Amino acid sequence: MTDIRDQGLRSQKDDVPHGEHGEKKPRTRRSFTPEFKAEIVELCRRPDRSVGLLAMDFDLTETTVRDWAKQTEADSGERDGLASSEREELAAPRRENRRLREDMEILKRATAFFAKETR
Repeated sequence: MTDIRDQGLRSQKDDVPHGEHGEKKPRTRRSFTPEFKAEIVELCRRPDRSVGLLAMDFDLTETTVRDWAKQTEADSGERDGLASSEREELAAPRRENRRLREDMEILKRATAFFAKETR
């Protein structure tokens, strides 16, 4: 098993940028490989570390780690809920609908523009 700390995670001292008045700036959205997520979930299932401690060690939020664990359980059938493949099946038509709505809006604007030009 490789050390999952070597997969591009920031160190603890780099993770808290502060604004002008000492408030935390919002984190940028990070993405993680499926292998990294699976390894974190595997570590989460061990009794020797809590989810909070694991999240802190790897600069993750507890919610993220818990969500990954829940999704893994749903994918394996251990828990009720949508599997990842089912989520993707639902997301694909939604993306397509959004794209088609944007295309329709562009066509409406073009029609209005050209109708105005021909008068």
